[in-house]
Amino acid sequence: MIPRFPVYLFDIDGTLVDSAADICGAVQQVLSKTHQNNVPFEKLRSYIGHHLLDLFADLFPEYTPEQRDSLVVEYRGLYPAREHRNTFPYPGALEAVSRLGGRKSTATTKGTPTTRIVLDKFGFLPYFDHVQGTDGFPSKPAPDVIFRSLDALGAKPEDCLLIGDAGPDMEAGRRAGVKTCAVRYGYGNHEEMRRWEPDYWVDSLTELLPR
Repeated sequence: MIPRFPVYLFDIDGTLVDSAADICGAVQQVLSKTHQNNVPFEKLRSYIGHHLLDLFADLFPEYTPEQRDSLVVEYRGLYPAREHRNTFPYPGALEAVSRLGGRKSTATTKGTPTTRIVLDKFGFLPYFDHVQGTDGFPSKPAPDVIFRSLDALGAKPEDCLLIGDAGPDMEAGRRAGVKTCAVRYGYGNHEEMRRWEPDYWVDSLTELLPR
């Protein structure tokens, strides 16, 4: 049984919502103009939770940093234009967030404005005390986004449980000194997550609710 925590931090993609079709679709739109236009969907999905620059660095080792940055900029124009039409909340996610006690924030690689849009579209926003995306500082696995959320809530690391679906979530949580909970249904590699020894594993976010 998972104990109650004063503060919960949620990853978004692969944890609260299944957004792979929209994220990977926007990436495929970017790649359609390059020589890497046949990258399998499953490979693209495996990068969700990592920064886009990681993907573009692997696909285009010959590109300059400026060229890779331009691909990220292009993606950031295409992704919101899809209006999250092929994104859906995971079963039990909204129930868990709405019923879970304690204060809640996010810890996502998305920017804060996009995060708010997604939370609002799928009914999560009223249940969050703060919304924190990655805005001009290092993304996970760096712990910065966690610290920003904790600062906004006036909370300490020991008060917090971070819930995510990928290795960068678990590493960021360890580096921030918070407890971590890995979900088994998202996009992340389980072995990569296991290396960071999550404190808890769940098959559904409803397992966070008191019995």
